[in-house]
Amino acid sequence: MATIIYDLECEYAHRFEGWFRSADDFDSQREQKLLTCPECGTGAIRKVPSRINIGQARSHETPTANVAAPSASTIADHKANTVDVATAFVMAKQAIQALIRHSEDVGDRFAEEARKIHYDEAPIRAIRGQASPEEFEELRDEGIDIIALPHLPQEDDLN
Repeated sequence: MATIIYDLECEYAHRFEGWFRSADDFDSQREQKLLTCPECGTGAIRKVPSRINIGQARSHETPTANVAAPSASTIADHKANTVDVATAFVMAKQAIQALIRHSEDVGDRFAEEARKIHYDEAPIRAIRGQASPEEFEELRDEGIDIIALPHLPQEDDLN
């Protein structure tokens, strides 16, 4: 299944990425007020043009979109294709917070719920939970799009 990645911005100019199944999926989520800024929580979200990395790319490399806008000092201090540890930590924290905030924890029923969603026996929604390595492989073999993540801390633990 293809994924569309949009650069998004909230009304307070916080930029972040959003991953969607289609352009209609983005529009639907925005209309249903399911999109919120991972930094401030506002629901006033819009698509913005991607910032293109125009660093000193070699001729065989193509420019890539930046996930976050680097500050002037970051650009001066680091090569164009690197992200400093502090920025990476903030980005990872925001991604984890967004995953927790925008998904339902189904615990050890993950494989069962993922199958129900895949086979249209339950409403489509974002879920998270635990699955054994065997369950994970079975889901993948059935063509169910899932991703294995490390144990996610509770949102309260991230603040």
